[in-house]
Amino acid sequence: MTNPIPQEPTPIDLRVITQVAYGLFAIGLLSAGVFGAASVAAIVLLYVKRADAAGTVYAVHFDWMMQTFWWGVLALAVSGLATYIYIGWIGVVATGVWILFRLVKGWLALLEGRTPL
Repeated sequence: MTNPIPQEPTPIDLRVITQVAYGLFAIGLLSAGVFGAASVAAIVLLYVKRADAAGTVYAVHFDWMMQTFWWGVLALAVSGLATYIYIGWIGVVATGVWILFRLVKGWLALLEGRTPL
């Protein structure tokens, strides 16, 4: 028997990682939070691979999704508190639309090979 030749693991393409992150984020958003763990998984993936993406066009997409996530969490938290005075639902809907807009804009930019800015 011959010994197998050790091979270095093939790195996953950053474009694929970015696509997966957008997909997970979309699942979390479109499921109205039922699969919110998918959005959290997307953010964890982005933070883990952030150093690999530094200096590439994908770094901008990583930052775009992270900013969208964290600003969305903040806006939903404030809107959630405002539901006690019955105006928070407007904020919840507006935040959902804003997150969806940024998700679509970023994903389309990725497919076109440009930055979302």
